[in-house]
Amino acid sequence: MIGRIHSTESLGSVDGPGIRFVVFMQGCVLRCQYCHNPDTWEVNKGIEVTADEILQEALSYKPFMDASGGGLTVSGGEPLMQIPFLIELFTKCKQQGIHTTIDTSGGVFSGDPHFIERLEVLLQVTDLVLLDLKQINNQKHQQLTGKSNEHILQMARFLSNHNQDMWIRHVLVPGISDDENDLQELGDFIATLKHVKKVEILPYHTMGVYKWEKLGLVYPLQDVKPPSIESIKQAEKYLHVESYN
Repeated sequence: MIGRIHSTESLGSVDGPGIRFVVFMQGCVLRCQYCHNPDTWEVNKGIEVTADEILQEALSYKPFMDASGGGLTVSGGEPLMQIPFLIELFTKCKQQGIHTTIDTSGGVFSGDPHFIERLEVLLQVTDLVLLDLKQINNQKHQQLTGKSNEHILQMARFLSNHNQDMWIRHVLVPGISDDENDLQELGDFIATLKHVKKVEILPYHTMGVYKWEKLGLVYPLQDVKPPSIESIKQAEKYLHVESYN
């Protein structure tokens, strides 16, 4: 099975528990205004690899994974655009005792029976899902990402109903995803989900702006600054971060 990736990171520390070997998959359906990996958007770019090639590279870091309670994370881009590849990769990882994590926006979730069947197979070899809930207000979500959040919320409910361990992540962007009413509604939604092991507030940053410039793209949030410590703490309150962590 051939997969298409953008790159790998050998010693990731923010993509799940412990030290992670991170695989950034190529291709994404969302066009988030603050995306720090716009070079992963295009489906037909990137590097073709096999699951065995990724596994062999990851295994060289297994002592670090084991010592820290880490493992392998697939991020992106959007990993769920390449489910058959992930099934093969994660199956091989589990055979080697490697903890597996998917970092996803949920934007490709579909009620199509074929998609559901493949996703259920994938979840059987998935230890953890990092689900990025960007904006609970659908209109604002469409402005932020170019897509509705309907399928993403369906994805969250699907994971909950399938007893899948989750970390919920929310990128806090001043003026875009920090409205108190939206945060309250998001917190209420998260409270309906089962098996949420952690909720994280990810403060907006501009470290990916140079990639937009390199690709000849106009960065849409030029004048937006990172959130204040006070606003981060307020968001943590609305999302009940302490009750999960």
